[in-house]
Amino acid sequence: MPRRHSGVIIWPKFIQDVAFLYHGLGVAGILMMPRGNAMLVGVGGSGRQSLARLASHIAGIGVFVIEITKQYRLIEWRDDMKRLFEITGVSNTPTAFLFNDTQLKEQAFLEDINNILSSGEIPSLYGKDELPAIYDGVRKRAADAESGGTAEELWAFFVDSIRSNLHVILAMSPVGSAFHTRCRFYPGLINSTTIDWFHRWPADALTAVGSAFLDNLTLDSDDTRAKISSVFSVIHLSAQDFSDKMLQQLKRHNYITPTHFLELSKGYRVILTEKRTELGNGRDKLANGLAKLVEARDGVEVMSVELEKKKVVCAQSQKDCENLLVEIVSERRVADEQRKQVEGDSERIGKEEIECKAIADDAEAELNVALPALQKAMAEVEKLDKSAISEIKAYKSPPKQVETVLAAVMILFGNKTDWTTAKKVLGEANFLQSIKGYDKDNVSATIMKKIKGYVSHADFKPEAVGAVSKAAGALCTWVHAIYIYASVAKEVAPKRARLKGAQESLAVKQASLQKAQEELAEVTAKVNRLKQKYDDSVGEKNRLRAEADQMELLLDRADKLVKGLAGENERWRASIGQLQNEIGRSLGDALVAAAFLSYAGPFDTQYRSNLVGGWLSAVREQQLPSTENFTFASFCALPTDVRQWNIQGLPADNFSTENGAISVRCSRWPLMIDPQNQANKWVRKMEESQLHIVDLKSKDMLRKIENGIVYGLPVLLQDVLEELDPALEPVLAKALIKVGNREVLRLGDKELDYNKDFKLYITTKLANPHYTPEVSTKTTIINFAVKQQGLEAQLLGIVVQKEQPTLERQKADLTLRVAAGKQKLVDLEDEILRLLSEAEGSLLENETLVDTLQQSKLTSDEVTRQLNEAEETEIKIDAKREEFRPAAIRSSIAYFVLDDMGRVDPMYQFSLDAYVDLFNQSMDKSRTSPKNITGTERCRQINVAHTLSVYQYTCRGLFERDKLLFALQLCLRIMTSENKVPKQEFDFLCYGGAGIERADQRPNPCPEWIDAGAWDNITALDSIPACMGIASAFEQGQRDWRAWFTSSEPEETPLPGDWENKVTEMQRICIIRALRLDRVLFCASRFVRLNLGPQFADPPPFDLRAIFQSSNHRTPLIFVLSPGVDPTAQVKSLANDLSTNVDICALGQGQAPVAMSLMNLGLRSGSWVFLANCHLMLSWMPELEKRIAEYCAMTEDMPHAPHCDFRLWLSASPSPKFPIAILQRGIKMTTEPPRGLRANMLKLYNLVGEEQFGRCQQRLKYQRLLFSLCWFHALLLERRKFKSLGFNVPYEFNESDYSICHDLVIVFLDEYPDETPFDAMRYLIAEANYGGRVTDAMDRRLVNVYITQLFCEQAISPQTEFNLAPQLSDSPYIIPNDADLASAKLAIKTFPQLDNALAFGQHANADIASQIEDSSTLLDTIVSLQPKVIDAGGESKEQKILRICHLMQEEVPPSFDAAAVRRGMGPRADPEPMKTVLYQEVDRYNILLLTLHQTLKASELGVQGLVIVTPELEEIIEAVLEFKVPRAWSTCYPSLKPLTPWMRDLVCRISALQKWINEALPRCFWLPGFTYPTGFLTAVLQTSARKNGIAIDSLSWEFPIINTPATSIAQYAKDGSYCHGLFLEGARWDLDNSCLTEPIPMELCCSMPVIHFKPVDNKKKSIKGIYSCPLYLYPLRTGSRERPSFVISCEVRCGAQGSEYWTCRGTAMLLSTMH
Repeated sequence: MPRRHSGVIIWPKFIQDVAFLYHGLGVAGILMMPRGNAMLVGVGGSGRQSLARLASHIAGIGVFVIEITKQYRLIEWRDDMKRLFEITGVSNTPTAFLFNDTQLKEQAFLEDINNILSSGEIPSLYGKDELPAIYDGVRKRAADAESGGTAEELWAFFVDSIRSNLHVILAMSPVGSAFHTRCRFYPGLINSTTIDWFHRWPADALTAVGSAFLDNLTLDSDDTRAKISSVFSVIHLSAQDFSDKMLQQLKRHNYITPTHFLELSKGYRVILTEKRTELGNGRDKLANGLAKLVEARDGVEVMSVELEKKKVVCAQSQKDCENLLVEIVSERRVADEQRKQVEGDSERIGKEEIECKAIADDAEAELNVALPALQKAMAEVEKLDKSAISEIKAYKSPPKQVETVLAAVMILFGNKTDWTTAKKVLGEANFLQSIKGYDKDNVSATIMKKIKGYVSHADFKPEAVGAVSKAAGALCTWVHAIYIYASVAKEVAPKRARLKGAQESLAVKQASLQKAQEELAEVTAKVNRLKQKYDDSVGEKNRLRAEADQMELLLDRADKLVKGLAGENERWRASIGQLQNEIGRSLGDALVAAAFLSYAGPFDTQYRSNLVGGWLSAVREQQLPSTENFTFASFCALPTDVRQWNIQGLPADNFSTENGAISVRCSRWPLMIDPQNQANKWVRKMEESQLHIVDLKSKDMLRKIENGIVYGLPVLLQDVLEELDPALEPVLAKALIKVGNREVLRLGDKELDYNKDFKLYITTKLANPHYTPEVSTKTTIINFAVKQQGLEAQLLGIVVQKEQPTLERQKADLTLRVAAGKQKLVDLEDEILRLLSEAEGSLLENETLVDTLQQSKLTSDEVTRQLNEAEETEIKIDAKREEFRPAAIRSSIAYFVLDDMGRVDPMYQFSLDAYVDLFNQSMDKSRTSPKNITGTERCRQINVAHTLSVYQYTCRGLFERDKLLFALQLCLRIMTSENKVPKQEFDFLCYGGAGIERADQRPNPCPEWIDAGAWDNITALDSIPACMGIASAFEQGQRDWRAWFTSSEPEETPLPGDWENKVTEMQRICIIRALRLDRVLFCASRFVRLNLGPQFADPPPFDLRAIFQSSNHRTPLIFVLSPGVDPTAQVKSLANDLSTNVDICALGQGQAPVAMSLMNLGLRSGSWVFLANCHLMLSWMPELEKRIAEYCAMTEDMPHAPHCDFRLWLSASPSPKFPIAILQRGIKMTTEPPRGLRANMLKLYNLVGEEQFGRCQQRLKYQRLLFSLCWFHALLLERRKFKSLGFNVPYEFNESDYSICHDLVIVFLDEYPDETPFDAMRYLIAEANYGGRVTDAMDRRLVNVYITQLFCEQAISPQTEFNLAPQLSDSPYIIPNDADLASAKLAIKTFPQLDNALAFGQHANADIASQIEDSSTLLDTIVSLQPKVIDAGGESKEQKILRICHLMQEEVPPSFDAAAVRRGMGPRADPEPMKTVLYQEVDRYNILLLTLHQTLKASELGVQGLVIVTPELEEIIEAVLEFKVPRAWSTCYPSLKPLTPWMRDLVCRISALQKWINEALPRCFWLPGFTYPTGFLTAVLQTSARKNGIAIDSLSWEFPIINTPATSIAQYAKDGSYCHGLFLEGARWDLDNSCLTEPIPMELCCSMPVIHFKPVDNKKKSIKGIYSCPLYLYPLRTGSRERPSFVISCEVRCGAQGSEYWTCRGTAMLLSTMH
């Protein structure tokens, strides 16, 4: 980036060479053009703004930039625009307005810019009062330009000046859809600017820039410089490639910009220089030390001779000193004996003094027993005032308790106890003072005796009295206290007497002690005189001894030095050689380290490993020296620092260490992706008390950041989302300005002195954030998301700490000791080298140096010994630790399965801290055997318990649909880690036979029951080694395989032949997936049950009380809502059971203060707070998150700590905007409506209380009809699971429908006791109440069929067992005879949990469609959780769309020549109505075909960048890529087919029409080929009416079935038309009996024979045995509002069953299917 000096921008040479030539001069040219504006399009960090400033400088015009602050809004923007207009329009100063899209805080900004570009003004910018000043400002220049002087002319001149002087430069990012949208909405951005695209730098440009950065770096040769710059280019391009790969595989966005490359180039210089300096200094210190050692060795021999001579003299002096010492010791012995005697007397007297004091303390201690009570009483008395006394006096007849208290008080004062005396005493001015100064030490025995009668009375209690009168309660407390104190004082009186005697005795003994001390002083003086004489003698001896010792020391040092120098000499020589080699290798190592620092942060472990491997290969290809096993962490982080980081909470795995090193060394502020909060905790611990913690919602965020900048303090900006506050732009960009000797940072409107100690850490809890390139260039994004290897290491430590704490402690201590020893060795060596370099004169005189050298040798030996021990011990410890690794592996797998669930639903968020707590609890619960079991067995226990705990803990927060998904994922991941799930088999489970090449596919031996898709699956499965031969098995055993295929539970049915014994359970599920997709869910459940255990296939029941008991006052309890379910009643019920108050607030507009008030009250009082419907106030959720974090951070000893009984309950529908922190901190519970007939009926019966149940007079009828009504309601609710076979429209029936009908039944039964009015009941229930919701006629027919079956005489007859499910033989669904409330519930509980389709009147096939959909959803979800596999050399998205569009253009038929069709059809004898239908169909298809040709061509051009990609075109491209039919192509006729079948169907439709046009009127029409079949049927009626000369209104239809194939029909129908191509759903057509019959198992749709649509006149009413079968356009039976799907009802024969039977089946005919 440029450096600014006095407003002039100075650019490095490389910028001049590259960016200047390509962009700088171009932008400058634009600015020099009249009204020239530029739009610079490129990702952030590509140099757009810097080059814009450079171009402005070249063009000689100023630059205007807005300053974004936190409060910057439209008002501030308009003020800035006025200033800009004043500069350009009034002051007539050419100015470039540089605007970055990151400054776009409001869309109105862009609208104003669009207006400036288009017209040069902003409408309504100025008020009327502001215009005169503008007119005055331009009037003189307008006159000079001979412009008019009217207001309009002056304004036009002002606008013209603006357009002439103002040059807008927009710096826009093309990332995402925002840029496209803005360009479409604001055409001025395109029409009025010159666009300059900043593309990725090519390799040669990168090499040139990198080479320029190396100009001033000392290198061996220019060839080396060229090699390094070449590696620069490889590094940058590889990082881009890996970012693209990561986006495709992991859906993680990462942008590599030129800023990263510049940081790489600059970072390399810095790191290489630092490393060279560091290693060179170490080498030089060792070399200097070696030189000193050589010099010292030469002087040792000379010094040794001199020391021997001095040693003889010192020996003689020592002998003389010893003779003198004998005499001194003899005299001192006498003095010591006298001293002992005096000290003995002194000690004895001291003991007696202590005994006396003990007596005094004992007496005082007993007396102090009563003082607390007295002090408490006096504290209560202190609270009394005149008003409190007046309160008592006011009583004319005081309460008994008050009178009793005052009587006791009067006794203590020696007064009468009557109320009059008491009132008189109370009225005395000094009454309170008398109370406070009462003589408590002299209470007479008489008073005590009287008082005892009061205080011992049961009612004479301060609490009881205080309830009547607080003042009397205080006096009561005082009376009690006086009594207690006087009682104790009485008991202590003898001890006081004894205390007095002890004190007198003590005084006598102290006098004796004084005399003894005086005698001792005389003895001491004598001893001191002897000591002085002794000290003088010893001093002489020591002096002589010191000389001797010094001589010995010098000799010893000489010996140590000579011996020590030899070892250090060799070691240092080796170290110098090693350091020299490292200096050489640093050339390549620093290059990889700089690349890692600049690029590797956002990538995970695998990607980093691949990146570093590629970079090292590039370094070695260029023959640059580098370390063989280079690691970034060891190169850039000191072991001592790493150890300290680990202590501060950074995980000890290599990935986390790399992250730590990047965080402290990166040149841009670190932005840490931290979903598990590990980085946040590490930063807090590392920076400790000085750290300021803020978030973007903090009101004082900028103030704290300002303080950090000025005072050099660290700041943690936590919990950011994907957008950062634009006000932080100067801080992130480190936009420092040099002002004299000061470095200043302008933040908003403040200029802050920048302190270089300032640090900014940024963390986000988003697991996969999408940061813009601008954020990527201003921060160093670091992926701190915990990885399996790192978590495994952490959990292993936790397991060993729990199971073998001594072992873990030994390892930790050993690691610390070895690390400390190594550090000590380094420190000693540094100290030796320092002392050697600073030593002057003889080395033998430097005691510190010689001692340090000796210590170094000892430490070196000790460390070497410790290292040897450590290696042996570590092998043992690690072997023991490894016994517990299976538990760590299993628990880490479980966590990542849990973590993946957050990608399934945004509400499935789980914190690592909570998971570790759960892991610890699991280990505690799993300990069932003695402690001396083996590690393997213990791991098995832990794994079993913890896996189940994770499953149960997670299931309560999962929707029902995701519980099996979680169990299956858990099972598959565990088995994969044990190598029990081959990748090929897992891939087949996920993808099936997709992509199979049919050209070489073996023929399908059973096409009648194995469709093409299933055969694709089988042939793909046959390519898996374990399943090889399965395709040929179908050829050989068709009957057995078909029997297995059509079985109701194929997952439980043995496979044909020896396949049952050959396949594993994984292979079994693959076979099920290949042929019976509908049974995948059941097979998956079986798979989980067999491999993990039956408890994993049966989710635990919901138990709110147990969930509550597992919570605490810091844990929010979160209900994740489903439609139609409200958990409020459950919470109220639990609160009622626990006798707890719960305050409920339904969130919505304006409820935030109410909710916060309730929370604060609950935190103080311990009540519960339930905030319902949080999804309605998502904007307030950050405030709630902050409040929860505040009270959770409080410790129990804080004044406003949350009450331990407080609970916060929340409910919310799933939303990706719900705060992650709340979800991770809380306990999540899903609430769903009950599933199944049994559960729904129980729920309805639970709504009926005993009182309501007993309301009806007709008890027996009521009980049976209530059972029928509940069954009816449950049927309607559960029938929705059959999709279109259930209801055409899914209806939301609810409990209010049931409740109204329940009351209705009671009313009718009570009012008509003799004859039950079933017709009225059925009408009101089926037509009025439930039917009021039903909008589709066929659905209403179904509801009436159900109500007719259930509300009838048989239902209320006690003599018969009424079967609620008549189609089910041996039905368990029987109305109990004695259906009282308890019996009914018991009967319902006997119903099966899984509903049989026949209970609804459906065929077993009806379940299949919904089961296929559920299975597909499960598999699609599993696929979405897998990393996307990228084929090497695979086609890009653009290539794919071009290929598909090209193929489709070849396939799409040409449009009809409508005029030619009309000319050709005119003379033909076809009926005119039929011709009209044909013309209309041709016109509709022409519109579709034209649209297809145009959009496919436009898609090709759009992908190539030759036309603008509109939103409509973009939607078409995306749909085609996903093989879906674009919405723009669905206007002609509705369809649910995927793109390929839809295209085949379209070709068939056009072919059918073309055949009609080219040949003749079809004898048998293909009815699905019409876009509007109703139009065709109307034409048939018209033709018949004209032919027979009757009114069309009198015609109706008959539908004879023709068993002749359509191709064999040789004659036209005499009346009406033959039609074919229809499908029957929910039944099968019996060709032999020509009627409806049961469908074949697994056959969801079957083809109908030819139907003769025959118009008839005055048709009679349908006879019995006819079913009115609706015909629909396509499977979505309700269609759309614009295009209903219903065509006509065709009357067909019912066969053996009645019409109601087929109504319950949902039988209908379709014109098209899904495929």
